[in-house]
Amino acid sequence: MAVFPQELNDLRAFDIANAMLDGFDRHYTLFRETSAQAKKRFEAADWHGQQRAQRERIEFYDMRVEECAERLQTEFMASTLSMNVWQQVKLHYIGLLTNHHQPELAETFFNSVTTKILHRSYFHNDFIFLRPAVSTEYIENEEPTFQPTYRAYYPTKETMRDTWLRVVNNFQLARDFEDLGRDVDHVLTAVARELGDFRPRANFQVQVLSSLFFRNKGAYIVGKIINGFNETPFALAILHSPASGLLVIDTMLFGEDELQMLFSFARAYFLVDMEIPSAYVQFLRSLMPRKPRSEIYNALGLQKQGKNLFYRDFLAHLRHSSDKFRIAPGIKGMVMLVFDLPSFPFVFKVIKDFFPPPKETTRELIMSKYLLVKTHDRVGRMADTLEYSNVAFPRARFEEELVAELKHFCPSLLEEDGDDLVIRHVYIERRMIPLNIYLQEAEPSRMAHAVIEYGNAIKDLVAANIFPGDMLWKNFGVTRNGKVVFYDYDEIEYLTDCNFRKVPTPRNEEEEMSGEIWYHVGKHDVFPETFGPFLLGNPAVRDVFMKHHGDLLDVAFWQGHKDRILAGHVHDVFPYDPAKRFKNQRRLRDGVPPDGQERRRSELQPENPSALDNSLA
Repeated sequence: MAVFPQELNDLRAFDIANAMLDGFDRHYTLFRETSAQAKKRFEAADWHGQQRAQRERIEFYDMRVEECAERLQTEFMASTLSMNVWQQVKLHYIGLLTNHHQPELAETFFNSVTTKILHRSYFHNDFIFLRPAVSTEYIENEEPTFQPTYRAYYPTKETMRDTWLRVVNNFQLARDFEDLGRDVDHVLTAVARELGDFRPRANFQVQVLSSLFFRNKGAYIVGKIINGFNETPFALAILHSPASGLLVIDTMLFGEDELQMLFSFARAYFLVDMEIPSAYVQFLRSLMPRKPRSEIYNALGLQKQGKNLFYRDFLAHLRHSSDKFRIAPGIKGMVMLVFDLPSFPFVFKVIKDFFPPPKETTRELIMSKYLLVKTHDRVGRMADTLEYSNVAFPRARFEEELVAELKHFCPSLLEEDGDDLVIRHVYIERRMIPLNIYLQEAEPSRMAHAVIEYGNAIKDLVAANIFPGDMLWKNFGVTRNGKVVFYDYDEIEYLTDCNFRKVPTPRNEEEEMSGEIWYHVGKHDVFPETFGPFLLGNPAVRDVFMKHHGDLLDVAFWQGHKDRILAGHVHDVFPYDPAKRFKNQRRLRDGVPPDGQERRRSELQPENPSALDNSLA
């Protein structure tokens, strides 16, 4: 039962609440400025600047929390205040949020600052926001100059083309399109193919979110087509044409599954200018109802809010389940102890206190690798992680075997506190089927597809300047829709930091017959031709791999990509099947197949994607 102060009688409480909200408002102002500038960077084709902004924006939140905590400590000696004062601070803070446009984010900021200042024993008290106190429903900006969350268009069959032209032109991109009329004709064809020979109902409309979604080299228009009781989500991808340097609509995506791939947990966060983020989340959930709100907040770059919502969902799941945490199935890692709750689709990863040979690393180095992944472009191939400190789990929900493993491998991170087992530092990732297990159980066609996807995953990582380090099958997972994703980060390096070499020719028979490495190997030396013996023991796997990805065993492949990246090239990695690109559809219509990497990708789609979706966890 909540215990509130009898009266608001401490004058410091209101000043602290105001200072706290000032800290949040400063954070969100800077967050929005960075997101709004993404449009100019896109127009100028400043890809390195866009990636730098995506990376640096992630650090904004913690910097503002530190600033605010320091201010509260300096001005109010905040860590010495009584519980009664903090209760008053919270009540004043709630009052200040009544007409605020980002109340849910401000509540999370309040939690972050107070838990930074106070001891963990306070965290379960009523002064933090264990549940939201201010509703985010129907928040509107009443200022006349403010644009609404989304625009609604009401086309007829006769005005359909003009409507789609307006949809694109209303974003007022400063760079010209190569041929907008041609691209809109492609959009009309795609819409007609998706909707079929439909009859417009009285409510027929197109709703489009008012801000563009920017990520890497792309901008996306996101919305839905409403006709009667049917709603069709869509996204238009806008890119720069390599040939002309002008803009093109590259493709149009439809439906929840294709938008889920665009907003995947394995991709970098979008840059989106939002006055009312909760309204964007509500709209996006109408497009992707199976996607948790926490993941949508993450995709919008509001990862602290996503983290907060995820933890609330986790606590709710604990209350409504009774199964026990266990050691996760699969091959145990040398660096991480991994456990899960069978009924919950995530895994928990704890860094061990010690590592057996040949691992030579430290906790700090491993944490730096995970931070690298968080701030880097994940290109759909590296799972996002949620990082938590001082997580209290119910001790009774742990299998004894798991507790013994934690006490043996991670004693420095473990604390028993009454009925709770407190883990001082843990990463949480979405659970996937480990690729080594999937390959053992899959029928031949699915096995072949997974091997091809594995090679595609490595090549996408290479394009993003990431060398995965340990490329064993067990370090990759298979998602619900059959995509292969990397999730073991303790040995990753920037590709440009690696030295790719051929194995030297033996100088004599003794060296040729030696079972040991007889040549010098530097810290960052990589020998691609040696990957085969570790990966390709299964003849069926080897045949598929060599047919589609034999170049991964060639030093020239790796060195060529390294050279291009060092020269400043930013590769294209599409969050959709390249066969869907309008330019490739034109080529196929004209009898010309897609070329190069795009041909490789388009040929490797599963024959029955929907069947594959249904077969995977």
